[in-house]
Amino acid sequence: QVQLVESGGGLVQPGGSLSVSCAASGFTFRRYSMSWYRQAAGKERELVAFITRDGGNTNYADSVKGRFTISRDNAKNTVNLQMNNLKPEDTAVYYCSTQIGSSYFWGQGTQVTVSS
Repeated sequence: QVQLVESGGGLVQPGGSLSVSCAASGFTFRRYSMSWYRQAAGKERELVAFITRDGGNTNYADSVKGRFTISRDNAKNTVNLQMNNLKPEDTAVYYCSTQIGSSYFWGQGTQVTVSS
């Protein structure tokens, strides 16, 4: 079955950097685009970054453009989100996701906290 497992979250000071990763299994990873979402406490889940199946195209939420970079390794079935110049408002649970047919799949999420 489809499994998405995030890792790499933690506590970081404002202005710092952090990378989160997602290991995928149970489907042919290279055939599907991947996304990172986040959900802050009391807020709706929002799309942060998207990458096409070959990694050739990416899109970002305006709030993270120029600070976050999404990448993937189709040989390792992983998708990563490098986050630089982090701000307190980036604090959230970060989820990786993919859509296969009409179904959406999510990982369990990893907490990122930006605080001094």
